[in-house]
Amino acid sequence: MSAPNPLSYPDLRALFPTLPETPIILRAFDFARDHMSHSLFNHVTRSWIFATKIAVVRGDSFDAEIVAVATLLHDIGLAPHGDGPHRFEVNGAGIAAAFVREQGFDDRRAQLVWDGIALHTTHSISLFKETEVALSSRGIGVDFGTADYATLDQADIEAVVAAVPRLDMKRQFAACALHIAQTKPETTYENFIRDFGERLVPGYKVPSWVDVIAGGPYRE
Repeated sequence: MSAPNPLSYPDLRALFPTLPETPIILRAFDFARDHMSHSLFNHVTRSWIFATKIAVVRGDSFDAEIVAVATLLHDIGLAPHGDGPHRFEVNGAGIAAAFVREQGFDDRRAQLVWDGIALHTTHSISLFKETEVALSSRGIGVDFGTADYATLDQADIEAVVAAVPRLDMKRQFAACALHIAQTKPETTYENFIRDFGERLVPGYKVPSWVDVIAGGPYRE
């Protein structure tokens, strides 16, 4: 692991004093910083800040700890610590749910963390889930320029990026997605990493539901 990212929670709160602070949020912040690359850690941190800002714009009431953990740990499945047999969102969701249960979350709150992470790339579902799940997806999406980007003040976005630099985010994230498409293609067929495989990985082939249905074990 490289040297610790210099960004600390006290530094962050000095710049954004409205960010909530609880022991669980602090532990999640440190967990993300300790297990992710600098670029990935800065991405999840920006995502959390954006999620809290979107909540203000929308007037949403929400569980701050759930949104903090779900956004800060949403990409733990892309870190070495989060490697596993499933798509990266599910691998990460399992780690985060176990983490919050150890911190005392009940099953309901742990499930919302799981959903917020497992569904964060599937906006066609996540935006219609509970407020915490939707906010997590919205905040994460802002860091990629999705529709919620336009709901935030440009000066606020620039302030977040200045405080938590992107660190070559586009190239770093693309390289990470490409690596998974190359090494674990079976985990990518139903998420956005499929796009990287189809465009950039020679020989990458996605199973078709047309073939599955036509070849099903039924006589008709």
